[in-house]
Amino acid sequence: MRKATLSLCLLMTSFIFLATSCHEVEETIANVVVLNELGAPVQGASVRLFAFGSVDEDFVGEPRFDTTAVTNAAGTVSFNFSPFYVQGQAGFAVLDIEASKSALFGTGLIKIEEELTNEATIIIE
Repeated sequence: MRKATLSLCLLMTSFIFLATSCHEVEETIANVVVLNELGAPVQGASVRLFAFGSVDEDFVGEPRFDTTAVTNAAGTVSFNFSPFYVQGQAGFAVLDIEASKSALFGTGLIKIEEELTNEATIIIE
C-alpha cells in the first residue's frame, strides 16, 4: 500500500511540474513596411528601430535598442526581439522608427507587445 501511495505521489508531482512548465513562449516580432508617397513598397530601404533610456529631462541615456535592417522586395523588414523578452514582464517597448532610401526619409513609432507580431507602416518622402 505504501509503495502505491509513493508511486501516486511521484506521478502527481511529475504531472504538476510538466503542466506548469509547458507554456511555450511565442516570438516577439516587429514587422515594418516601407511605402513611398504613392503607396508602393520600397525595396532596399534602411530601417532603424531604436529607443534611448531617459535619465532626466536634460540628458538622454544610452540606447536600449538600436538595430537596423534593409527591406525586401515587398518593402518589409522583420526584427525578432524574442531574446530580449523576459517572461512575466509587463510591457516590452515603444521604439522609434527611421526609414530612408537615397533622399527619401520617414519616421514613426511601433509599440512592441511581448509574444506577438507587431506591425507598423512608414511612408518615406
